[in-house]
Amino acid sequence: MNNVTLNRPIAVFDAGIGSYAIARKIADRFPGQDVLYFADRASFPYGGKGRTELLAVMRRTIERLESFGPAAIVIASNAPSVMVLDDLKDWSPTPIIGVFPPVRRALDTSVTKRITVLGVASLISSSEIRGYVGRESAGQGNVDLVSASDLVELVENSKFLTDPETTLAAVRAKLGTLHPDTDVATLSSTHLPWLLRYFEQAGPRLRFLDPADDVVAAVGSYATPGSGTFRTLVSEREGYDLGDFQRMLARLGLDLTIERV
Repeated sequence: MNNVTLNRPIAVFDAGIGSYAIARKIADRFPGQDVLYFADRASFPYGGKGRTELLAVMRRTIERLESFGPAAIVIASNAPSVMVLDDLKDWSPTPIIGVFPPVRRALDTSVTKRITVLGVASLISSSEIRGYVGRESAGQGNVDLVSASDLVELVENSKFLTDPETTLAAVRAKLGTLHPDTDVATLSSTHLPWLLRYFEQAGPRLRFLDPADDVVAAVGSYATPGSGTFRTLVSEREGYDLGDFQRMLARLGLDLTIERV
């Protein structure tokens, strides 16, 4: 275990590599901020879990991260943010920040006023996302909800790096299911922005929105001077082991010192 002391870090987590981009953006935006990044591969995928199981996983993970004395914890995953964040805010003494589909921004961007939220299956099928979309859209357009759990899997198993032809075909097939009037899609799983080049190649007439910048802005009020340490924790299970994760990082050109938890 790394003995480096963190000073009121911003902790960022989801079920794998997806949240790294948000953790890195926070580190880049706030120089000197200590960041604790947790890739909870033992719990992958969040998208296959119902509300009760998801809430239990979130509480267990937040308790683990609270032992590091964070200034705030970022749940860098749309599904738990939409489905259980309110419960967690009432339960945890630590400020909890979520990531949400940028529905309002997408509708403001759209010319046709027909947008799609791409997310994991549990999010797309939940009553919470329907309520959220209703509030954010306020009847100003049409919002379609489309499961992209199969694409999330291509990121976490690193096929998006090792098998680009299969990945592009899968992305193209997914976009082929969208309503023909759709002109904006939100990448509402933190894994999906890793596929942006595939999305742009498969759907050149579409615009794709990433909510990461909204999260970074929300973190600002909790930023705390530290040493700029970026600490990485990873959990594992069969099929999603530490070796696979390290190989994926190497292919991405990321040099992180990993701690198994």
